[in-house]
Amino acid sequence: MNAPVPRWAPVAGTAPVEIEFRNVGKCFARKGEKQAPHVVRNVNFTIRKGEVVSIIGPSGCGKSTLLNMGSGLYPASEGEVIVGGERVTGPVRKIAFMLQKDLLMPWRSIRRNVELGLEIDGRPAAERRAVADELLTRCHLDGFGDHYPFQLSGGMRQRAALARTLAIDPQVLFLDEPFSALDAQTKMILQQDLARMLFEEKKTALFITHDLTEAIALSDRLLVMSARPGTLVEEIVVDLPLRENPLERRKLPEIGPLAGRLMDLLKVGEDTELH
Repeated sequence: MNAPVPRWAPVAGTAPVEIEFRNVGKCFARKGEKQAPHVVRNVNFTIRKGEVVSIIGPSGCGKSTLLNMGSGLYPASEGEVIVGGERVTGPVRKIAFMLQKDLLMPWRSIRRNVELGLEIDGRPAAERRAVADELLTRCHLDGFGDHYPFQLSGGMRQRAALARTLAIDPQVLFLDEPFSALDAQTKMILQQDLARMLFEEKKTALFITHDLTEAIALSDRLLVMSARPGTLVEEIVVDLPLRENPLERRKLPEIGPLAGRLMDLLKVGEDTELH
């Protein structure tokens, strides 16, 4: 008799730690202030290789600040960030960043936008083209390589941005609300594409979103932050199957209670007045 298939297969606890925040805090000094206020403080968490972890929290709690410190765009005021076993002291090449705006260069074709990181890295033209064409096919943009950004819809431009992000074969992806500007149907299609790629290539990802269902559908774990100064108030393991198939995961009955728990933690609606 065959053993039952587990409902959820978490990333192995023996997988190496890819990202670590140790007692991290960040202050931004403002003119005339003797003591700069904290944006985030006392943030501690680890992410293992191959995990997808989402950070959720109120607007202004410092979610994007964590990504900026993790990628080395600016330093932590306190504590330290470690990526791939090395302390972050400047921009980290093994990390690729994807934002809510596609930021495609309007004067470059879609193919040449996808090639940008490889071009900066000095790769030969033939290699750049081969990688770009493969990713355009995987991102359902076959035949659009010679188009320009203004000729594509918002969803197609975001697909191109995803292809550009993956072209440099990053070890770690930081995703800051990459689908927030899209309509619901396009958003779910792109979530599906991203989830499948992350799963198949065993990429590590740190994801920011305000969409609670999106966070649950895409993630192995959820990190919940408090209001500013942001700190982690809870870690939730998403004990569900189908991380590689968020369209199907969304249909699971456990999604509703998990979203409700997140709403309670975030105190959604607590101070809302009805008019």
